[in-house]
Amino acid sequence: MVLEIEPAEITKHKAENADIIDEDEESPVEEVRLTVSNHDDPTLPVWTFRMWFLGLVSCVLLSFLNTFFSYRTEPLVITMISVQVATLPIGRLMAKVLPTTTFRLPGMGEREFSLNPGPFNMKEHVLISIFANAGAGFGSGAAYAVGIVNIIKAFYHRKISFLASWILVITTQVLGYGWAGILRKYVVDPAHMWWPSSLVQVSLFRALHEKDHRRMTRGKFFSIALICSFSWYLFPGYLIPILSNISWVCWAFPKSVTAHQIGSGMRGLGLGSLTLDWSVVASFLGSPLVTPFFAIANVCVGYVAIMYVLLPVAYWGLNLYTAQNFPIFSSHLFSAQGQIYNVSAIVNDKFQIDYPAYEQQGRLYLSTFFALTYGIGFAAVVATLSHVALFNGKEIYNQFRASYGRKSDIHTKLMRKYKDIPNWWFHLMLGVSLVLSLALCIFMNDQVQMPWWGLVFASGLALIFTLPISIITATTNQTPGLNVITEYIMGVILPGRPIANVCFKTYGYISMSQAVSFLNDFKLGHYMKIPPRSMFIVQCVGTILAGTINIATAWWLLTSVNNICQDQLLPPNSPWTCPGDRVFFDASVIWGLVGPKRIFGSLGNYGALNWFFLGGALGPLLVWLLHKAFPSQQWIKLINLPVLLGATAAMPPATTLNFNSWIFFGTIFNLFVFKYRKGWWQRYNYVLSAAMDAGLAFMGVLLYFSLSMEDISISWWGADGEHCKLAACPTAKGIAVDGCPIY
Repeated sequence: MVLEIEPAEITKHKAENADIIDEDEESPVEEVRLTVSNHDDPTLPVWTFRMWFLGLVSCVLLSFLNTFFSYRTEPLVITMISVQVATLPIGRLMAKVLPTTTFRLPGMGEREFSLNPGPFNMKEHVLISIFANAGAGFGSGAAYAVGIVNIIKAFYHRKISFLASWILVITTQVLGYGWAGILRKYVVDPAHMWWPSSLVQVSLFRALHEKDHRRMTRGKFFSIALICSFSWYLFPGYLIPILSNISWVCWAFPKSVTAHQIGSGMRGLGLGSLTLDWSVVASFLGSPLVTPFFAIANVCVGYVAIMYVLLPVAYWGLNLYTAQNFPIFSSHLFSAQGQIYNVSAIVNDKFQIDYPAYEQQGRLYLSTFFALTYGIGFAAVVATLSHVALFNGKEIYNQFRASYGRKSDIHTKLMRKYKDIPNWWFHLMLGVSLVLSLALCIFMNDQVQMPWWGLVFASGLALIFTLPISIITATTNQTPGLNVITEYIMGVILPGRPIANVCFKTYGYISMSQAVSFLNDFKLGHYMKIPPRSMFIVQCVGTILAGTINIATAWWLLTSVNNICQDQLLPPNSPWTCPGDRVFFDASVIWGLVGPKRIFGSLGNYGALNWFFLGGALGPLLVWLLHKAFPSQQWIKLINLPVLLGATAAMPPATTLNFNSWIFFGTIFNLFVFKYRKGWWQRYNYVLSAAMDAGLAFMGVLLYFSLSMEDISISWWGADGEHCKLAACPTAKGIAVDGCPIY
């Protein structure tokens, strides 16, 4: 695809490519035909100094910033889109100021090299963004395996070496390369495997590289919005922290537990709570400005149904699972009498469960919302599979068959100009990753607990599930997760070992997720006509570099911030509460240390939640049968149970304040602005999102290094949290908790 060329040049380029463009070779997918260009200019340079410089800098910055912010109460994930927008003016500036002199490097033979081989082109831009995507991490913003290191050091207060931590992070990130390489020919090359999410990136690249003659260019708008975001975050980030969570209902009724439960945006239903802090808006769920409104609407329906219908009935109406003995919304683990469960007391010297101590401590309890999220999660996993099988199964099967019986489309034909990636590159990456992982499990088993056969089992699960889940993602844009399944399996097979459980989950679930992410990147490169070997090298270097920065940043914070992640020991408004790691720790206790048999089995309190698996399987079947019975009612087909059930998957650690603000801003920009100011939305919406993320990130880091590290803080009413302390109280009679009234 050639950008920034005049109509006459486009005509000329089409004429030059006339011999390779055939109507029969058009993509069979309409969305692809409308979005992706059928032309390519293989002479565009991609292996440039600009690409390497901006790519490496972007990867390092995003890896550091996303890891840094993942520990904070409102974690910010800076995405690939931010880099796409921010690096464009920098790349163009480098194309203007760098010298154009050519020279030869030792070992390059007759090849000439230049720091500035011409205009900054889109292929360079794509590779820079792929670099950045490696630094964007998974979900929380950092490599998933960093969470294992966090819970070992900050929650269990045990030791793990930096070497073991590094191997754990790198191998879990890179193992997916092997699966991606093996399956690439099945889910990247075929035209019917179209990967809808990659088309968003294609559209954005094309929009950014079009000529812009307006007075308010995207670059100027980005700069203004970044300065505003940077300046504003000084207020909620330091001077007036209460702007982050304005829960006025608690202020109006300072002594009412029920009012605090209803009004708290951090630990309650969040009715009336609001925020003036972009980190609260964009944390956990990502930027609402880049989420289509139909997805926001689905999430909103599921969120309202679960949070404002199901939860109040379960807590105040049914007192489900002695709900009123505990807070209405909490990710902590409790004893029967509403006290925080003393996990340390049931862990022995071998870092395994001490069963006599567990019997003495008593059964482990969850807040009702936390318990319900597990049940809903069970249903969502199965519902995703059954929904896709019923509503998309025939389509996926036909597309998979068509991908072998149909002649290659124009994009696959154009990509044949470039040298393909040798299979042994992938096999080597897979082999090295497995050998390092086995060495970790065998020689450092005292630190990770997982036996070697656990690694083999997890890798087998990942390999088996990668193909069907990749096909589902490539055709429906839905990606079922294996986290609950892997936790459950290992918890049944090897209970009592918390770190073995999370390691098994990470090797089984994350290596599969990484493979799907790599395949998505490959498809983006396929559409943008990026040389495959360049894609592989950039992904490989970016992933290893990002993982190293992730664990180095985590190690620094874990050893320099006092009481990090210990929310009961930190000051009231401390940002270092690690909400994601708290849930990760709880999962290690529930599935690994105590085990599913003593939580969701015959020896636990929550065995009835297993019925959610059956409900998740039958729910889409009911919707499908209704659709078949009433085909004229098109709204029935729009009921997407996986989306509705998965609406609150991020809660906890996400809170009602996050959801309320995300839905509010998403509706404003992607419904009203999109509908009534579509031209503005098309030009500036993504740019505004990127600028808000970047300005917030830069000010957040500046505040930490200039003030927080020096322990310079201000103390006043507006810096003491949201003033909803009673939201963490139980409401049952006779339950005594420090700081709470006794009923």
